[in-house]
Amino acid sequence: MGASMTMLKGTNVPVPARAVRVELGWRASPGAPDVDASALLLVSGKVRDDADFVFYNQPAHASGAVRHEGRTTGDGGVTDTLTVDFARIEPAIDRVVVTASADGGSFGRVSGLYVRVVDAADGAEIARFESSDATVETAFILGELYLRQGAWKFRAVGQGYSTGLEGLATDFGISVDEPPRQPAQPQQPRPHQSQGSRPRPSSPAAQPSPTRSVPAAPPAPPAPPTPPAPQPVRLTKVTLTKEAPSVSLAKQGGSSGALRVNLNWEVRKQFKGWGAKLGRAIAMHADLDLDLCALYELTDGSKGVVQALGNAFGSLRQPPYIHLDGDDRTGAVSAGENLTVNLDHKDRIRRVLIFVTIYEGARSFADLHATVTLRPQNGAPIDFSLDECTVPSTVCALALISNDGGDLTVRREARYLVPERGVSPQRTIDAAYGWGMNWTPGRK
Repeated sequence: MGASMTMLKGTNVPVPARAVRVELGWRASPGAPDVDASALLLVSGKVRDDADFVFYNQPAHASGAVRHEGRTTGDGGVTDTLTVDFARIEPAIDRVVVTASADGGSFGRVSGLYVRVVDAADGAEIARFESSDATVETAFILGELYLRQGAWKFRAVGQGYSTGLEGLATDFGISVDEPPRQPAQPQQPRPHQSQGSRPRPSSPAAQPSPTRSVPAAPPAPPAPPTPPAPQPVRLTKVTLTKEAPSVSLAKQGGSSGALRVNLNWEVRKQFKGWGAKLGRAIAMHADLDLDLCALYELTDGSKGVVQALGNAFGSLRQPPYIHLDGDDRTGAVSAGENLTVNLDHKDRIRRVLIFVTIYEGARSFADLHATVTLRPQNGAPIDFSLDECTVPSTVCALALISNDGGDLTVRREARYLVPERGVSPQRTIDAAYGWGMNWTPGRK
């Protein structure tokens, strides 16, 4: 099939493929909100239950018909992808709505937003719709795949919501877990007698007679078991803080598949301290190169490091089951550096320390704003930001992943370390966490 033209809002095209990829894309830019793709499987305009919602916290439909595959980055753009297998769609489903939600801002700050449908077999573009008139919207229905006379079609919709993903999903019948309210004051145990009332005098007549027994009432028949109430979906992403620094991957449903660790950063607008003038500070940060790294220890006792230095990029299918995707020098939003952990081999992993070093371009992490996001393939994204750096640090421990009886726990470290003179950042992090490795100079 030849290249398709950009669709106008409200138009539709046939979808002749047996399975498609639905790609939601946008341009990465500083200060833009994070964007997520999701899908709703509908019967006569509504979901049957919350399982018909496919998104980052619930990435696969039970039928296997729709999956949230996650995002990729490249050439200044970001793509979040859904796959739809029409052969697996249950007969009752007549529409799959494709939605986008903005996390941390409105779509007016997102540039180049589009959705396109491509044939999963050969990658041929079937449909493309570009959204360019967004302002305050925080969620969008970009398009829909719908069944008409036995054939699937795609319609460009472009309907915005200012109530976010929660408002959009609720409109289609999804029950959303609201954020917890302030806990109610615990009730005081009720006294045997109400305060301020006179105690009742005990009366011999009120006591049961020792010679007169009252027949016990027959036991009530057991109540039929109450089916468990369906749990509403949680739209929130997990944010680690100083007060709540750790989370169980198993409790978040993220105990298998790939765990992607993303680090991105930007230079703060104001430059503080270190005795540098503004012009010198800008020049110092112009060629900033941060490296995302990981120290690992496996259950067989073997230890090592995954990092760009020395081309130690690791491997997903063999030890250490950790892989560094590449070496990014821009820190662009939603791009940055990415490291992947294969959770299918979590029983072989004892602990992993994710850390970042300054390779060149700055003398410390001062004036940098960095965020860390861990995205389990199955489970809620986990993110946290780094505190402002107030020491001359060139190495920062980000997160410690530990095997706790078969369950992996992620702990926010956000710990800036200051290497001693002549000591490398790697040796410094090793000493702080007692890894006990032998280090030799490396280059990249």
